Amino acid sequence: MAFKPNYNQSRRERERNKALKKQEKQQRREEAAALRKVDPDAPQDAAGDPESAAPGETDGAQETPR
Repeated sequence: MAFKPNYNQSRRERERNKALKKQEKQQRREEAAALRKVDPDAPQDAAGDPESAAPGETDGAQETPR
């Protein structure tokens, strides 16, 4: 016979995963803020800047040949 599900254990595991993800996100934000403080004149992330994209690059849209 299978064991009955342990809801509290599952919930604690989900909460642990959620807290870990939140902590990692906060650490990435703090690192990015530290980099901005060190060199405020440096360009921001190139992913959000459409002008910095290389010629021929698109946002994933492909043209269909006719």
